[in-house]
Order: sequence, then C-alpha cells, then structure tokens
Amino acid sequence: MKRALVTGGSGLIGAAICETLAAEGLHVLVHAHQKPERARQVVEKIQSDGHSAEAVCFDVSDRKATAQSLKKILASGPIQVLVNNAGTHEDAPLAGMSPEQWDNVIQVTLNGFYNVTQPLLLPMIGTRWGRIISISSITGVAGNRGQTNYAAAKAGLHGASQSLSKEVASRGITVNVIAPGIILSPATEAHFSATDVNNLIPMKRKGTPQEIAHVAAFLASTNASYISGQIINVNGGML
Repeated sequence: MKRALVTGGSGLIGAAICETLAAEGLHVLVHAHQKPERARQVVEKIQSDGHSAEAVCFDVSDRKATAQSLKKILASGPIQVLVNNAGTHEDAPLAGMSPEQWDNVIQVTLNGFYNVTQPLLLPMIGTRWGRIISISSITGVAGNRGQTNYAAAKAGLHGASQSLSKEVASRGITVNVIAPGIILSPATEAHFSATDVNNLIPMKRKGTPQEIAHVAAFLASTNASYISGQIINVNGGML
C-alpha cells in the first residue's frame, strides 16, 4: 500500500484531500500542528469508512522538529505521495506589514515546502515512483492587495515545483501545483458576499474542498503520469 502525507490535513481542503486519497487505497498520514484533535477526527472518519490513516503532528516551519518527525515516519517506509498543503496568512498592506507577518507566512508556506519535501525525496526516488503536489492559491498566480507575503510564498511554490519537476522527471516522480480560487469555508463566507461571488466568479459560485481534492487525487494517480511541472488553476473561470 502506498503511503501519502498531507500537511495541513486538519483544515477543510486538507481533510478533503486526506479522505479522497484514502478512498483511493492509500494509507494517509494526516498532518496537523496547532489542531491535532482535528487531525484525529479526520483519521477517525477515514477509518470509519473502512480506509487506512494515522495522525502526525509537527511544525513544518521548524526544520529540526520536522526532520525528527519525518525520520520516524520514514522508518516505516517511504512516502510516495506528498501533498504540501500547510500554510498560513497574515494579511496587511506591505507598507504596514511587520517583519514578523512577512517571516511567518514565508516560514510556514515556502520554507515548510523545503523542510518537508527535501527529506522525503531520496526515499521516494528509490521507489522510482512518486507524486508531489503543492496547494497554492489564485493569489500566487494573480496577486491580491494586502497579501504580498502570501502571494510571494505561494508564487515561490510555483517556481520551486517547476524546477523540482525537472530534477526528478526521469525517476518516475511528478511535481505539480493546484491553485484554488474562492473555496467554501467560514473565512470565505465572512469575506465574500453573494454579490462578490456573482461579480468575481464566472461560474457564480464558490468551489468546494472536495473539488480541490478530486484534482489532487487525479494528480496522485497513475493516470496523471505525464503531467508534471504544471500550475493547475481551479477557480471557476476567474483566470
């Protein structure tokens, strides 16, 4: 059974990805940092559906702690599907953005990509098969006022993924990015009115976490073996 690690698996999109990958027959490691109880709930849901999962907890922005956690994970075998979904945002206009707001977002989203992906690469390469998928945002593609730090971190994922895809292409490993638009969540409910949705999204509705999960599951499958180095926009036609 192939093993998948989904960072930020305790969030709405992460949980949907975990559940979908588990339903496809993978053993899923559901990662969390600040909400380990939520990761355990996702695991319980997956197991109640008859699938395989376990919870793991570490801070992706802490390189040493992440390395220690991944060493334990790798003791049970390689990770062949990695979904880099962990991220955060601390919005502010750049003129008023503190160094901490800049650093925190870069540390979790971009440095977290390195901290998790790099230790898993050689074991994955050894299997001659792997899928690395990072969850970005429409902000990383088009930018957004008040999110310079977030846009920089997400756009950094794009360049890193496109470069990495070239390094591992001959080893049976694909590397891709999914860039969601406005997805149903308590946060988007608070920030986007029905009028906003109607004006911004050609499809006139928000996406669902499950719609992102289905794309991730496809990219993680053998059916997507010739797709690599791509930024896949899932945004209802916004771009």
